Amino acid sequence: MAVVPVALAGRSYDVTIEAGALAKLAELAAPYLDRYNGRKVPFVTDANTHRLYQNQIETALAKGGHHAEWFVVDPGEGAKSWGVLEQLTDWLLTLGITRSDHVFALGGGVVGDLTGLACAVAKRGCGFVQIPTTLLAQVDSSVGGKTAINTRAGKNLIGAFHQPSAVIIDPLVLGTLPDREMRAGYAEVVKYGLLGDAEFFDWLDVNGTQVLARTPEPLAHAIATSIRAKAKIVAEDERETNDVRALLNLGHTFGHALEAETGFSDQLLHGEAVALGMVLAARYSAQRGDLAASDAERSARTIAAAGLPSEIAELGLTCDGAKLADHMRHDKKMEGSTLPFLLLKNIGEAYMARDVELSDIAAFLDTELARA
Repeated sequence: MAVVPVALAGRSYDVTIEAGALAKLAELAAPYLDRYNGRKVPFVTDANTHRLYQNQIETALAKGGHHAEWFVVDPGEGAKSWGVLEQLTDWLLTLGITRSDHVFALGGGVVGDLTGLACAVAKRGCGFVQIPTTLLAQVDSSVGGKTAINTRAGKNLIGAFHQPSAVIIDPLVLGTLPDREMRAGYAEVVKYGLLGDAEFFDWLDVNGTQVLARTPEPLAHAIATSIRAKAKIVAEDERETNDVRALLNLGHTFGHALEAETGFSDQLLHGEAVALGMVLAARYSAQRGDLAASDAERSARTIAAAGLPSEIAELGLTCDGAKLADHMRHDKKMEGSTLPFLLLKNIGEAYMARDVELSDIAAFLDTELARA
């Protein structure tokens, strides 16, 4: 078992990583379960996760004398909506949730984001516990307190910072994760190497195949290393008020534009968009003269070797660079005609560039769209 602390003033919590954690849930989550004292414990999940883990969760809870009440959403980004948020908060209020209760989010990033935001606003804030079941959620979205839903204007534009009280990770659940989802989560693992840990990036070049194959020791090492990196950044800049936490957005500005162009659909998963976004950030960095061209292409090779998209042409888009750049105008960080971009000076050294014109990004993307 590994325990990674997320050190925040007055809101610190632990991320517990343990194979078989789901079976020990009554023990590991006892501080958040015991106050229910006969009341059913609210669990939010999606239909796929509910089908896979309902019985295991209920068996584990029964060992502590607890029982679950389930709120089940449809799988996919569609659940991160005003309508579902309203349904979830109404459900919590009907259950009589109190500010000292904890709601359990069992699932991927969609479930965690939705549950976290509902808990941020219900009774002006109640507790929640993250139990992420995808690699992407385990290494990224479950830690750090960013919660949000999507709107017609863009992704994650309505949200709040609301830290979980605990994160409980069972790597064994990744055994049921589809390979495509595993690769999408792996993109966020690669991100931690690219943005701030060249040694970890080198390690992934050697061991990435084993991580993707779910080999226990390399997988646990990759998860723990990623969470330690994120915990350190979140502790330094919880609410992204300076450029420290913004480093975690490497690849996301390009990626969100690609997600918007593909309708936030299964055509391009979030992790796949981030992977391609990191390639684009590296190549744009090289075009600016910030990063060696050889390092930009090494980044692309590492991402492609994991089975992730590394060329826009793979998406079959019919738009031009200006259309993709236009999606970025809704970015929360937009400042006039410029948008702060996370770029690279070296592998393992990301920085915030504040002089990037969207017109230049559009021209760069036209070049990328034309690549064979």
